[in-house]
This record gives sequence, structure tokens and C-alpha cells, in this order.
Amino acid sequence: MPRATISLGPSTLDFQADVVAASRRRPVLVDFWAPWGGPCRVLGPVLDKLHAEAGGRWGLVKVNTDEEPGLMQRYGIRGIPAVKLFVDGAVAAEFTGALPEHILRQWLDEKLPSRGKAHTLAGDAAWRRGDHAAAREAWEAALAEPEAATAAWGVDARCGLARALAFDDPDRARALTEGVRTDEAAAVRRVLDARERDLSTLPDGPARQLVVDAQGALCTGDADAALTHLVDAVHTDRFYDNDSARKLVIALFHTLGETDPVVRKHRPAFSMSLY
Repeated sequence: MPRATISLGPSTLDFQADVVAASRRRPVLVDFWAPWGGPCRVLGPVLDKLHAEAGGRWGLVKVNTDEEPGLMQRYGIRGIPAVKLFVDGAVAAEFTGALPEHILRQWLDEKLPSRGKAHTLAGDAAWRRGDHAAAREAWEAALAEPEAATAAWGVDARCGLARALAFDDPDRARALTEGVRTDEAAAVRRVLDARERDLSTLPDGPARQLVVDAQGALCTGDADAALTHLVDAVHTDRFYDNDSARKLVIALFHTLGETDPVVRKHRPAFSMSLY
């Protein structure tokens, strides 16, 4: 069972055990505060709330600076509240002042180490080097973590996996992007919409068949052929169908990633077709 918030004072102080040593097992957030500080009284309940929600993933220790001037000097505290995150026995991140709850949540998402974040970053790295199988495995592992639904890295993992599944499992790819407002999610949705579009709604014109052929290539998972047809469509009629070919090329570039060999192959021709 995770320990409750620890309040340290002269009679209870064991900073080495409760903070430094404890942070080698899990991160520990230390709130240096004073009872007379208005911002301290604002921040304290917010930290308590987030700590309770964390379910023991990180510890919270509160140090009354009036009673511990030595710790203030040791850690260079010149204003309160001062919050310091200890990881592996050392300060890993810190801030001063009373942050709003939503900003504090973002700060914790960014600064706290977690397996989910590590899996997400591993997936990103694997995708950039072209190891899509490893990327999918890493993003799946990230989304299996309990905090994935609320952490910022969980959104990144969802978008990454959606990109990886856009051709192999379009239904799941769409589900992963539901409610997500990022450029990556929007790009995946545009690619999926193009696969499913009713071609009878396409206007007549010299670029029409190229767009039809591009949809056929998308449906078979051939991004290379799809981009060939789309870039030709942009070159043939830049503004055909409300500029849909150009928009779809950009969405495919976002979905595949700039390091993908197919994107690198078609990027120069696409850029030339715009002028």
C-alpha cells in the first residue's frame, strides 16, 4: 500500500530516508512550504489531489521551511512554495510558485519518469529508423500502462499506433484517433477518409482518374503508388476537387513520417508540382 503524504519537521525529519533513498525506488515530489504563505496554501491541496490520483506511482513529502532552514540553504530555496522532483537520489526537475492544476498535470506528465513514456519514446525512435514492427510493439506496451488514458505521452502513443495501423487495420486506427486533436491524428483520419470515399462524388476533370487510381493503391496498402498518382494529380490540376490531392499527399507524409523512404522519394516531385 502506498504511503500517505509525509510532512517533515524537526521531530519526524529523515530527509535522507524519506526523500533521497526513497526516490531510488520511485519518484518523490518535495513541497517546500510555510504556513504563512498564501501560494503555499493554494498549491498544497492540488498536490494532495494529484498524489491521491497517482495511486502510489510517486511519493509526496512536505517540508515546513520555517522548521528546516538548513534544507532551504542546502537546496538553494529563495522563494516558496518550491517544488522539487527527486529521482534516483537527485533533483530531476523543479519549479517555484503555485501552478494551476492543469499546468501542474502537464508538468508532472513531462517530468515524471514512467514505463509508458519510455515505451512511447522507444516506439518513436523505432519508427524513425524504419523498424515498424518494433514501433508497434512499443506503442502497444505504452497503451497497456494504467495511466495511458490520461498522460500526455498516451496521446502520442495512440497517434503513433494509429499511423502504424492506417493501412493494416484501418478500423482500429480510426478508433485510436477518436477525440484526439493533433496533426498526426488528423492526417490519419484524412488518409482513412480517402480510402473510404465514394468516388462517384469526384468531379470530372483531367486529374480524376489519377485520384481514382490513388484510392485503389491506398486500399491495397501501396503508399508508393498512391503518392505517385496523387503527385501527378497535383501537377495536372493543382486545384482539382478543392485541392484534395495536395491535402492527401501532406496527410500521407505525416502518417508515414519524414524519414520514411517513400516520403523521401516523393517529396522533391511534390514540391516541384506546387510551382
